[in-house]
Amino acid sequence: MRGISNFLLAATAMLFTPFAAEAQDKTLTVYTYESFTSDWGPGPKIKAEFEKTCACTVNFVGVADGVALLTRLKLEGTGSEADIALGLDTSLISEAKATGLFEANGVDAGAVKVPGNYADDTFIPYDYGHFAVIYDTQTIKNPPKSLKDLIEGDASQKIAIQDPRTSTPGLGLLLWVKSVYGDKAPEAWAKLRDRVLTVTPGWSEAYGLFTKGEVPMVLSYTTSPAYHMVEEKNDRYQAASFSDGHYIQIEVAGMLKHARDKDLAKSFLTFLISPAAQDIIPTTNWMMPAAAAPLPEAFDKLVKPEKTLLIGSDEVAKNRQAWIDEWLTAMSKK
Repeated sequence: MRGISNFLLAATAMLFTPFAAEAQDKTLTVYTYESFTSDWGPGPKIKAEFEKTCACTVNFVGVADGVALLTRLKLEGTGSEADIALGLDTSLISEAKATGLFEANGVDAGAVKVPGNYADDTFIPYDYGHFAVIYDTQTIKNPPKSLKDLIEGDASQKIAIQDPRTSTPGLGLLLWVKSVYGDKAPEAWAKLRDRVLTVTPGWSEAYGLFTKGEVPMVLSYTTSPAYHMVEEKNDRYQAASFSDGHYIQIEVAGMLKHARDKDLAKSFLTFLISPAAQDIIPTTNWMMPAAAAPLPEAFDKLVKPEKTLLIGSDEVAKNRQAWIDEWLTAMSKK
């Protein structure tokens, strides 16, 4: 916190600098998910670093998760205060573009290198991760070795998952099951239902239940154990390696067509894939950086999926509601 003398000096400078007030009035509003904006997430550090360069204020607005973010943007339409949407993923891109709310940003994303070499003129990847079942090694001695193992395993060993209607991890699991089971997905969900302790709106609630010991497994990411190894110095929580593959999430950010200061919005997107921001991602968002960045030694110990699963965004947009309806029907049956 600034001292009184520094505050007075700054206030005096404002009186004699004609453009200072205008600079301070520049605000960039970024809609994102709650864990990004948390004290331990990347939001506060990215905000602080970008504000050093922009003579502006970054205003993060958090919602439960990525799917809820797109839903909110649809509801608000062109009246939304958002300049940037950060936290959608490639599964939602076609649907997001169909709203007409986003526009190409013109940002050079040449530094971005993600699995599958995904590239887009509207949405820029800023991190990625493979979904995984994270388990408590003190409770689960024989973790599932495939999606089939998870679905048909011991129903007394519960898992917390997220709702695909509001959460990108929840949607990721929906697409993971669809990738492996295809038309048999409803039957798979009906079997998995008995292992599901609870379905939460977003990732934070589910992972919180897991770390409190209320459930021995949770849907998260292969990178999640790195947090515990780095910050807590323990390897109690681990990711189960699935022989039938892991579904990937590539998180993206895009500029709204009605952004109040498009140059400022573009500057933020450029900053997001720069070393200054990418170096923050691994040990705050606990995901893989989209551009080259140093990784802690703990990342070398993580599960490395041998097979990556991904359904195209157009196919997801066409079928998402039908697949969610399948999920709702299967999960509600007794």
